[in-house]
Amino acid sequence: MSTAQELERTIGQDVYDVEGQKVGTAANLYASDLSGEPEWVTVKTGLFGSKESFVPLAGAHAEADGLHVGAPKDLIKDAPRIDDQGHLSEAEAAELYRHYNLRSTPRNAPDGRGTAGRNQDMAADPGTMAGKTKDRKGSGREEMIRSEERLRAGTETVETGKVRLHKRVVTEDQQVTVPVSHEEVRVVREPIEGGRPGAEIGDQDVEVTLHEERPVVAKETVAVERVGLDTETVREQQQVHDKVRKEQVEVVDMDAEAKHRKH
Repeated sequence: MSTAQELERTIGQDVYDVEGQKVGTAANLYASDLSGEPEWVTVKTGLFGSKESFVPLAGAHAEADGLHVGAPKDLIKDAPRIDDQGHLSEAEAAELYRHYNLRSTPRNAPDGRGTAGRNQDMAADPGTMAGKTKDRKGSGREEMIRSEERLRAGTETVETGKVRLHKRVVTEDQQVTVPVSHEEVRVVREPIEGGRPGAEIGDQDVEVTLHEERPVVAKETVAVERVGLDTETVREQQQVHDKVRKEQVEVVDMDAEAKHRKH
């Protein structure tokens, strides 16, 4: 089982469910009022981490890639919505116990029904080092929380147009060469040797039928090509910008300010 310091170092890192599926990002640890040890972690889920779900740390362990918890992803995302106000009431804790079907004693909570509060030194910003607990009793420190807006960019799929594949008939000239033949008449003379006695002299006709080939054109329809439409996704980088606000902290000398107002 991971130590409190190891769990604190997972703030801002990825959270994985019992089957190794990524759920979201670890935001805050809630410690038991009875033991002071971490008992719950809030996990930012949904688009841009817009939702925070409470997840029990029973069976959780920290690894190099983030925090691995003992609950399934669906159960985590369906957890009761509880506002992150820095402390869990007994009723809120009991609702979470019922949701996760926690029958055994929760982590470091002797009676199983203790409330939990957020450790104020566990930063939700992944860029800070979380987990060094300090005793603030009697320090006399006055402090404020400085906030700032940050841009979070995502994508959405929108319809940009439609393309229609249309087939139409056009007419074009096509020329094909066809070999043809025809018959012609020529006179063939063959001498008769020695002559032929008794030959008759008179008119006589001999007919010869001539033939020729002529081109004949016929048409047939054949499939020559398959044409279709397909889409492909082209990735590119686009810059988005907007104005954000942030708070600045400065020290004001109240005595000097009062003197200035008098003058």
